[in-house]
Amino acid sequence: LNLCINARDAMPKGGTLTLAVENQILGLYAYLSPGLSPGPYVEMSVTDTGVGIPKEIQDRIFDPFFSTKSPERGTGLGLSTVAGIVQNHGGFVSVESEPGKGSKFKLYLPAVRKQETAKAEKEIQVLPPGRGETILVAEDESALREITKETLESFGYRVLTAGDGAEAVSIYVQNKDTISLVLCDITMPIMDGPSAIRALIKTNPSVKVIVVSGHTEGEKLKEDLSPNVRNFIAKPYVVETLLKTIDKVLHEDPPPHSRG
Repeated sequence: LNLCINARDAMPKGGTLTLAVENQILGLYAYLSPGLSPGPYVEMSVTDTGVGIPKEIQDRIFDPFFSTKSPERGTGLGLSTVAGIVQNHGGFVSVESEPGKGSKFKLYLPAVRKQETAKAEKEIQVLPPGRGETILVAEDESALREITKETLESFGYRVLTAGDGAEAVSIYVQNKDTISLVLCDITMPIMDGPSAIRALIKTNPSVKVIVVSGHTEGEKLKEDLSPNVRNFIAKPYVVETLLKTIDKVLHEDPPPHSRG
């Protein structure tokens, strides 16, 4: 209810409020948050087409008493309360927002282990495995980088890792004949994702890239650097999304301009 009220307030001239619920299997991000365990979760999302949240304050919106509203419209405890309730139930909250386009809040809560949950856990066993392909993972968050590496290796891939864009380019240049795909974060030190991807394309015009980001600019980058950037995965993502996206991209034809 609190998120719906915030969504309403973010659309003073009207707009669209969308509520959705779906089952998810969490693997990677469960390991990154203390108190969370991998397994089945219920994802509840609240999406609006309102004013959006500036990037510079997105990390602070769950702080107690932080608010962009005028004092007469709230205390600033709303989102902090939401996060606290969800965390007390063993879950977490994420937000995706772009100024002028709207916001999407996702609440993840552990699912009750009933028949449908057992079915979901069974389905994860038939996720598409790798066949020894080499994937370069460029990610500056060390915990996520290592968990992604371990996950991909457990599904049959070889994995090389880089902590920034410059390192990713260097590793790719040395191993371009064996690397089948690059999984690249957008925001990285020394050389950011977009700059690194452009350098990779110069090195190999047929390079295949999947962009990973917690922000919506990933979709725009996919358009700007098509056909090399084949897909965009929004953080936080689940194992199923990661593996299915990688499998799809690996089996697509190479970029048209690289043929022949």
